[in-house]
Amino acid sequence: MLNFFQQDEVADAAQAAEPVVEEKTLSLFDLMFSGGLGGQIIIIILFILLFAAVYIYFERLFAIKAASRVDKNFMLQIKDSVQSGNIESAKIRCAQSDSPVARLTEKGISRIGSPLEDINTAIENAGRLEVYKLEKNVSILATVAGAAPMIGFLGTVIGMVLAFHELATSSGQAQMGALAEGIYTAMTTTVAGLIVGIIAYIGYNHLVVKTDKVVHQMEATAVDFLDLLNEPA
Repeated sequence: MLNFFQQDEVADAAQAAEPVVEEKTLSLFDLMFSGGLGGQIIIIILFILLFAAVYIYFERLFAIKAASRVDKNFMLQIKDSVQSGNIESAKIRCAQSDSPVARLTEKGISRIGSPLEDINTAIENAGRLEVYKLEKNVSILATVAGAAPMIGFLGTVIGMVLAFHELATSSGQAQMGALAEGIYTAMTTTVAGLIVGIIAYIGYNHLVVKTDKVVHQMEATAVDFLDLLNEPA
């Protein structure tokens, strides 16, 4: 019985003598900014690109949503005014509705009396200007979507070059732990670049879809207006 308790005490003493291994944790912030000066510069650049992409996305999204708001009775009111010969009333109605559709219609109304082909050309030219306004700065999102992953990969390549340079200058005696730490830290720039690129890519495609809907709206309005002018008096 005594031997049994002595064995328990010896086992407890052996467990107490073993060093406690603490699990090393690393926060995302520490991981992203622990890659040396080169890695930190790359991460800062990616943060700037992310901020620019998010700002452009929401700024364009609100602008496109505002441009897509059109009163359902707008064309009916324009039709009544034009058919009754009250051109000034139709122009005032277009001015009150600050939208691409209203500006296209106003451009067509201002050309009433000219040949139908000239009116159509004027509407098309005004439509190109409106599309340009809607797509303002959207191309920057496409640039960020393509450039961010490449910038992140550049940071990884730089980190890998530095890690292997350290291995070469130490005559192959570099500690594997330090080498591995440098490599996985360098890989964080690629992860950050991919995240920024994916966000910009999704935002760009969403804005393209929204813009296409407004363009379709303008085309439908232009067709309705030209049909109105073709109706027999």
